Amino acid sequence: QVQLVESGGGLVQAGGSLRLSCVASGRTFSTYAMGWFRQAPGKEREFVTTIGQSGYTTYYADSVKGRFTISRDNAKNTVYLQMNILKPEDTAVYYCAAGGRVAGNRNGYDYWGQGTQVTVSS
Repeated sequence: QVQLVESGGGLVQAGGSLRLSCVASGRTFSTYAMGWFRQAPGKEREFVTTIGQSGYTTYYADSVKGRFTISRDNAKNTVYLQMNILKPEDTAVYYCAAGGRVAGNRNGYDYWGQGTQVTVSS
């Protein structure tokens, strides 16, 4: 069992930056691929990015490529999402998730955090 707790969300102006963190409980963090998803009001939860267990493999949604960076620190049981050049359309609740392998869809993940709100004003 893995528990995930996100933090770092908030209100930021368009063009600004935020860094989200997700801390995992337990001693097996390094065995999980980690992902970030987001859900805007009235929309489906969508894939943002994922990172493999060692941190060398990453994938991004086209909408965030070049602006967002995922990273992880296995010694700290933490995955990060650095978000730059934020746009109003990035406004959503951001969720981290843990699964057995990198995946671009929700079905690939077994554990989810409670989410953190990111609001980008124009």
